[in-house]
Amino acid sequence: MALSFRQSEILGIARAEARVSVEDLAARFGVTQQTIRRDLGDLAEAGKLARVHGGAVLRAGVANIGYGERRRMNADAKAAIARACAALIPANSSLFLNIGTTTEAVARALLGHANLMVVTNNLNVANILAESDSCDVIVAGGVLRRSDGGLVGDLTTQAIAAFKVDIAVIGTSAIDAEGDLLDFDPQEVRVSRAIIAQARRVFLVADAAKFGRAAPVRIASLGDLDAIITDRPLAPLLAARCLAWKTRVVLA
Repeated sequence: MALSFRQSEILGIARAEARVSVEDLAARFGVTQQTIRRDLGDLAEAGKLARVHGGAVLRAGVANIGYGERRRMNADAKAAIARACAALIPANSSLFLNIGTTTEAVARALLGHANLMVVTNNLNVANILAESDSCDVIVAGGVLRRSDGGLVGDLTTQAIAAFKVDIAVIGTSAIDAEGDLLDFDPQEVRVSRAIIAQARRVFLVADAAKFGRAAPVRIASLGDLDAIITDRPLAPLLAARCLAWKTRVVLA
């Protein structure tokens, strides 16, 4: 289908921010919310976006969005989430940081922390933390995924099994309505599960665009974690589940 100028603009905003809301778009374009809903419906029908409550998100199926585009998405929200996460991590801690643009933001937020030991399978995280003289960085070796600097595979999982850290900070590609964390690469998922198993506490860092996206491989449940740090309130049902699971919700 041919997109209207406004629909093309909406798609551009979604690519930059990963999530758009009906209310914000109506105010931005000076049209009614019903008009925006029709635009989002057309974009969803064309396979460009996926509708969620109150708006839409970039569609993702069996393949993830490219690393460069993910890094640009919701950069301000990721930085705020990273600062909130870093505030929960005391000095003299041992950590896991896994693959993801939000965990990379956490690494930047940790540069002022003293006496950290960080185990990571993310070469970008390792390079960021290499700037800190008070952080020991251990890279869990494995097969390099050139697209995003991630290390995955059996060697990575075996390396992680050698550690038991205070806190794991993990990312995810998607979170469904039941509170399941989802991703695209089965090898990466096995590494993430190993990280969760080898940490005394587990924090998930995820911006609001991750909610309502789809991905084919399950990592874990929010009920398996100690906290989620995000930038918008959870849907009421999921918030109630987190309360029952005793999973802390921290809003950046």
